[in-house]
Amino acid sequence: MNTLNIKELQYSTPGIATSDGAGVNMTRIIGSPELNMLDPFLLLDAFGSDKPNDYLAGFPEHPHRGFETVTYMLAGKMRHKDNAGNEGVIEQHGVQWMTAGKGILHSEMPEQEQGLLAGFQLWVNLPKANKMTEPKYQEYTEAAIPVERHDNGSFIRVIAGKTELGTQGVINNEYVKPTYFDVTLKQGETFNQTVNELDNSMIYMISGDAEIGSNLAPLTEKQLGILTKGAQVIIKSKGKDIRFLFISATPLNEPVARGGPFVMNTNEEITQAFADFRANRF
Repeated sequence: MNTLNIKELQYSTPGIATSDGAGVNMTRIIGSPELNMLDPFLLLDAFGSDKPNDYLAGFPEHPHRGFETVTYMLAGKMRHKDNAGNEGVIEQHGVQWMTAGKGILHSEMPEQEQGLLAGFQLWVNLPKANKMTEPKYQEYTEAAIPVERHDNGSFIRVIAGKTELGTQGVINNEYVKPTYFDVTLKQGETFNQTVNELDNSMIYMISGDAEIGSNLAPLTEKQLGILTKGAQVIIKSKGKDIRFLFISATPLNEPVARGGPFVMNTNEEITQAFADFRANRF
């Protein structure tokens, strides 16, 4: 194997504790002063608590423009509603992929008053040419998401992109063509995946410890690992079964201007977004 083409572990972080929405406690992994973005990924939050006061306030109605929000649930139920007429409940291993485009108002509120609520929210940037596209909403239950099962007991929930064995994810995304897998790897087994050599790729360890690349660099539980450039991803389980998210996409390499819930290419476009929101043009 050509070790020069293997993605190695470049950087790792546990993220920072924060709160968002109406006071939901979470860990901000991307989108913090420590790690502002990983083009085209603008934000990654991990939330998880069995204490209702940590999550009951939820995320009341708020606007977005210029990017996509991805909510993936590990446990519990979250109700989504937006002003384009979409409404649904995301449950365990379900996904909601919302393209805000030119502007949308939505809310995400817990559909439970007790028990564990856990999952992730990812923000994916849109290319300049698609910033003002019509809003779009994709929601899939656990039963609709393909699961690739291996003889050794490992399995991959394929949300977006295509696995090495050809299993295609359920999300249709032609903007940045992302890969988004939820991988469970049995003890002593190896995950291999080929991606675009220029992709920005990351691993979030949900449980267990892994060894990354040809250097077998350690990545521990509840850590995000960012990989170097290269086409081959190699992740080995270390000591016991592990579970992780693998997320990858080619960077847009475009200017990014942020203003609260809006992500555009220039500050002038951010100013216009706020003006449009105040004028009820979303």
